[in-house]
Amino acid sequence: MAQHKHPIEQLIHSTARIECLTPDGVSSGSGFFYAFLRTEEKHVPCIVTNKHVVDGATEGKIHLTTADDKGNPELGNHIEIRLGDFSKMWVGHPDKNIDLAAIPIAPLLHEAEERKVRFFYVMLDETLIADQKLLSSLPAMEEIIMIGYPNGIWDAEHNLPVIRKGITATHPRLPLNGKPEFLIDAACFPGSSGSPVFLANIGSFVNPEGALCAGNRIALLGILYAGPQHTAEGEIEVVEIPTASKPISRFRIPNNLGLVIEASQLQAFDSVFQEKMQ
Repeated sequence: MAQHKHPIEQLIHSTARIECLTPDGVSSGSGFFYAFLRTEEKHVPCIVTNKHVVDGATEGKIHLTTADDKGNPELGNHIEIRLGDFSKMWVGHPDKNIDLAAIPIAPLLHEAEERKVRFFYVMLDETLIADQKLLSSLPAMEEIIMIGYPNGIWDAEHNLPVIRKGITATHPRLPLNGKPEFLIDAACFPGSSGSPVFLANIGSFVNPEGALCAGNRIALLGILYAGPQHTAEGEIEVVEIPTASKPISRFRIPNNLGLVIEASQLQAFDSVFQEKMQ
């Protein structure tokens, strides 16, 4: 990412609101732009979200912000992209137990170029993933931000997401209960599924020795997919973050915790796309 802009101002352009038409009605989730297999010459541009966000979707809609002649975002100008057979267009994580899916968007971008349309987005990539060195230097509690579309809420006029702030509730370098995930303490409402979760130290941060350091520290820690909720009977269940807000007969109350898939799991897609390119 370019260094001359505030990092959060860039990260808000790394996400996309995903709206799905399913047999049960309309639902929405969150996704983010990610470049797989990036080299100096090429990459595989995708949008990443959870599998459960797009499962069974017969049609999907994604809004993309246009760019001006200088490559700057034209806030207030965005195009709605409609896609049929939506769920079939997504590539699932090779491990069926990992709730991640990616959709290649190169055809959409090429089609737009032919129509002289340019889009503005910030493409995340492997260089932003928190590596083991960084994770080992973090304390169990760190500030995080989550960017997405909770309850389908967004700035529809400017095609911008909602920024949520929280902390890590378990250490992001320790697989929670043996799974490649960790907990965050943040409000995780329907529509938040697929939201990227970032380590976001702006202006200053504390190093492993406890010294205060000036500067920014930004890294992709993971992707929200589920969270423990209380039922009306007081039971605690771990459920996927819903994609639709609708009345149900059994009440579930979020307890302000979210389960986040470790960002390193994105690297498993590389072999999948490498195979498709051969």
